[in-house]
Amino acid sequence: MENTADDYRIQSFDLDVQMLLKTALKDPSSVNLEKVSNIIVDQSLKDRVFSKEAGRICFTIVQAEAKQSNGIVFRRNLLTRLQQEFNKREETRQHSPREWVCYVTFICNIFDYLKVNNMPMVALIHPVFDCLTRLAQPDALENEEEMDCLVLQLHRIGEQLEKVNCPRMNDLFFLLRDGLLLQDRLPSMSRLLLLEILEFRAGGWMLSNTAHKYYYSEIPD
Repeated sequence: MENTADDYRIQSFDLDVQMLLKTALKDPSSVNLEKVSNIIVDQSLKDRVFSKEAGRICFTIVQAEAKQSNGIVFRRNLLTRLQQEFNKREETRQHSPREWVCYVTFICNIFDYLKVNNMPMVALIHPVFDCLTRLAQPDALENEEEMDCLVLQLHRIGEQLEKVNCPRMNDLFFLLRDGLLLQDRLPSMSRLLLLEILEFRAGGWMLSNTAHKYYYSEIPD
């Protein structure tokens, strides 16, 4: 069955929206793609599980639209919404930390899935770095949810980001090293996660078997 995984991911919507999204996945020219992109962004901002998976749905719609008409309506509207949410990111972080973490997860997921000529979208590179850099600030490193988000995204797209802008990745990891060395109030689990991600990058974005056993025997499921 086609789109089984994507169908599964949209079960949380009401029936009308499910039908709209299923149609967009197969026949995007027949639906309002601005509405579709807004639905996906809005759901991603309140549902962290969906925000981790929405990139695949967006990728499928982008591919389907390109095959039908060589159009970029969906992608343009998606990027517009991402920019709007990016512009108010600090406000979002203050009034809804969970929504902020969902946004970072979502934009990193989009960065991972949506490519132009097999390269990351230039428009997303600096916003993604800015979001991850915010998560590397002292107040965020002391927040367990933000810390988890930062490490997860670096595991997922860190290598891609380094290839497109190594100086910014260096700056980000300087912050992480400073956080590990200078912040006395970091929880022990945050220290472990920081050590692991520092070693992960130092090892060429992979861990040795010995290091993997060490860190993941320490980190509870």
